[in-house]
Amino acid sequence: MLLIIIELVLAVGIAFTNGAVEKHESIKEMMRDAVLHEENKINLFGLAVNPSLVAGFVVTAIILLFALIVRIFVIPRFKNVPGKFQLVLETWVGFFENLAKTNSPHSNGFLGAYIFATGTYVFTGTLFELFGVQVLTTEGHSISLPAPLADINGAIMMGCLSYLVILSGGIKNNKLRGVGLTLKEFSLPLSMSFRLFGALLSGMLVTELIYFTLGLSILLPVVVGVMFTLLHALIQAYVLTLLTAIFYGEVSEPPKPKEKKEKKSNKEKTDGTPAEAMQEA
Repeated sequence: MLLIIIELVLAVGIAFTNGAVEKHESIKEMMRDAVLHEENKINLFGLAVNPSLVAGFVVTAIILLFALIVRIFVIPRFKNVPGKFQLVLETWVGFFENLAKTNSPHSNGFLGAYIFATGTYVFTGTLFELFGVQVLTTEGHSISLPAPLADINGAIMMGCLSYLVILSGGIKNNKLRGVGLTLKEFSLPLSMSFRLFGALLSGMLVTELIYFTLGLSILLPVVVGVMFTLLHALIQAYVLTLLTAIFYGEVSEPPKPKEKKEKKSNKEKTDGTPAEAMQEA
């Protein structure tokens, strides 16, 4: 029901503003800039930065502010019989906690906290582009802030950070052996980074392409944009955290003790020695 209301509100807004915003670049330039971020820069304290960096700061501030409010005003009022909001929070936290315990049963304290924070950031950051926060570029054009991880630099950062967390789990539990197990998966940060970047970028490009087409710019972009964004938010948050938990569990698993094979002589296999047999006789 909430999704239908959001789509109707966005559809009405697009219908009334259709044609009011001047397109200052072609579809080719728009898609190229969505990947390379060469044209549209934002002035941040005198520095020309990518819009995704500003979006990352905004998303981080939103998450920290929300967490502070929940910690101060909501958690102290938790009840044994949870309400709707408490149930949502417990389900969200419990999902990542169970994911960590399932894939790394021997060491999951820090892992659970990390994948919870990572999943929340990826999910919130992906949904952030739905709000269409407008900012001015250094050239005076108005653009919407994209998802933070739609920038290749942000995606690489997230992949490398997850790889370092996996490495820390190997060092903590297996020392040099854990380092070797982690370094063996040297391509992991690249695969995680480009998987995340490619998925988010493809959704953004499809949505922008539909928005750019005049004949489809009233209702269809609302449905496509919302559905693509929600789908990518859920899938990428789950995939990244799942991969991190799986590899963390592999490199931090303690080595299995070697079974000592006891060699038994022929005398030990018998019930007793000949001398004992003569005494019994």
